[in-house]
Amino acid sequence: MPLVKPLSPEANLEVKELAEFFNETLGFCPNSVLTMQIRPEVASAFIGLNKAVMENHGTVTSALKRMIAWVSSNAAGCRYCQAHSIRAAERYGANQEQLDNIWEYRTHQAFNEAERAALDFALAASQVPNAVDESLNQRLHDHWDDGEIVEILGVISLFGYLNRWNDSMGTSLEDGAIESAEKYLIKKGWNKGKHGKAKRKIRF
Repeated sequence: MPLVKPLSPEANLEVKELAEFFNETLGFCPNSVLTMQIRPEVASAFIGLNKAVMENHGTVTSALKRMIAWVSSNAAGCRYCQAHSIRAAERYGANQEQLDNIWEYRTHQAFNEAERAALDFALAASQVPNAVDESLNQRLHDHWDDGEIVEILGVISLFGYLNRWNDSMGTSLEDGAIESAEKYLIKKGWNKGKHGKAKRKIRF
């Protein structure tokens, strides 16, 4: 059961309009946002930041950004965000081999060296204590320019917020997110954990 019950998608029309973004990303408005809208200014600010961070400027593709989010969320242990990020990676056209082998990104041939550097950076930056070192810095700069590194770290930082929000809130997973996690993640031990469906009704 979540710490705080989410509101209905109809609770705040301004937030609802902004949240249309997630229909493209996930196919639904996530319960995390429906909970944030208890304070509409928090939900609105988060949606704006999410759009800015996840915008596709070219080289750091929409699919790669979602795989970065998955590695970061996996390091943090947030099963809710793991399910969401793998679903979004699929919806944004990630290579099927990459989706099937995301756990083995360091060694699987579906991933190139630039992608591995970005994903290793996500793993190191999401650990406590932080594990980013000079060797990893150099690997990043071998493959990515400063603007692209800002984009990559933006994703990691955004999901640092989301990991803490959803794991502390115990946000309930949606059917679509569960479906994607069961397709790609369950074979390596993923489970819903504290994010099982809420028994209480959503508030209006």
